[in-house]
Amino acid sequence: MGASGWDYLTRYQGGVEATLVAVQKQVLASGDYIWPWETRAEYGVAGDESLPRPSSLDELDAAKETDEFWDEGTHTILDIGEVVHTAEAPDPYDPDDSGTLRPLRHERIRHHFGTDRPTPAQFQELLARNRDGSIQPNLDQVLTDECRMRWTGLYVILYTDGEPSHVGIFGYSGD
Repeated sequence: MGASGWDYLTRYQGGVEATLVAVQKQVLASGDYIWPWETRAEYGVAGDESLPRPSSLDELDAAKETDEFWDEGTHTILDIGEVVHTAEAPDPYDPDDSGTLRPLRHERIRHHFGTDRPTPAQFQELLARNRDGSIQPNLDQVLTDECRMRWTGLYVILYTDGEPSHVGIFGYSGD
């Protein structure tokens, strides 16, 4: 199938970890994600055991303990397991860097947004521009291209009236 890009604009919950949990609960409740065991069944691939879609993040975490989960993933933020607070690029050879969400580097925030305190509207504008197939942007200008490793994501704290109000999250995962 290949990897899928994803992005979310969500209310800041007082910390990035709490914000990640909140958006994951929303995605889980929506059902708008790929479930690897359904995909396997659709293609006639037999497995040892089929797992039903999870009804909680704990059930999702249990599914992530299986190899079958990582054969496909959900192609959403549900594939992210933890927030790391370093802006250093993840190491594709370090398995601990897979499934992480990290901040976009400060200089790249200034590059894309022209400010240290971007707004939710600016985030949405950059995503809309990235999706507009009629515009051929310089690759250095595409915000979502900042995430260069599959099974990872980046986040940007967004501001309203000078206060953190939202988090812009983007990445890509799935196989």
